[in-house]
Amino acid sequence: MLARLSFSNRLTLPDSILSNFPGVECFDVTEESGRIVLTPVRLTQADAVRHKLAGRGLSDNDVSDAVDWARRS
Repeated sequence: MLARLSFSNRLTLPDSILSNFPGVECFDVTEESGRIVLTPVRLTQADAVRHKLAGRGLSDNDVSDAVDWARRS
């Protein structure tokens, strides 16, 4: 089977492969010995929130400070 890389660097995977991973929406992408390796990742809502906070440069301490502030209000 072939996967096509589009002009905008999007990779389309065959349905026959993806059907083996029901409910998986995210894959961890690594490179091993010149190969692209996709590993299915099942994110929980908490993982998604942590990822979003990390992307905005917020740490666990920032979240704790915000919770403390909100509880005082």
